[in-house]
Amino acid sequence: MKGPGSAGVMAALADRVRGRGRIAAGLLLNLLVSICIVFLNKWIYVHYGFPNMSLTLVHFVVTWLGLYICQKLEIFAPKSLSPSKLLLLALSFCGFVVFTNLSLQNNTIGTYQLAKAMTTPVIIVIQTFCYKKTFSTKIQLTLIPITVGVILNSYYDVKFNFLGTVFAALGVLVTSLYQVVGNFFFLYVPFLADFINFEAVPQGLDNTV
Repeated sequence: MKGPGSAGVMAALADRVRGRGRIAAGLLLNLLVSICIVFLNKWIYVHYGFPNMSLTLVHFVVTWLGLYICQKLEIFAPKSLSPSKLLLLALSFCGFVVFTNLSLQNNTIGTYQLAKAMTTPVIIVIQTFCYKKTFSTKIQLTLIPITVGVILNSYYDVKFNFLGTVFAALGVLVTSLYQVVGNFFFLYVPFLADFINFEAVPQGLDNTV
């Protein structure tokens, strides 16, 4: 017969499995929604010529509405902070939304998505030169195929255009800055993690060697 200790262990294991299942389901839902948003935005650009700034405004309004609903449902508690401390984060967030939308408008979806892969190399460059962080040789070598692949795809894209490349580059730069700044706030202003949505720097990239 199983004792009380075994029942407790099984209950804890079941809770852990359910927790991981919820995380996996959340990640899958986020992936599917992101893909749908990208294709929907591109479809609007192609078939209706929707102005980029107007679409960006719609994004911000929907984001605000979603956060407002979450606040009312008490999913998070709002906090106050000096605007000057949030200025760089807010500007980089606005810039990353605007430039990534412009990149999507002027590039194919494939090029738009591949250009975003350059975010990781740029984050490493920013952390190396601005924060004096070091990374292992293995991590540095992984950046070579990423960079070469993005360059080759962009150059041989059937709809390659200079303006789209500029917007894609600016989008990557500002997005990388947003993630670095967001990661700083996540580490040093913990409560912001409750309601600021950003793609954190991969944990493996934060370790110095």
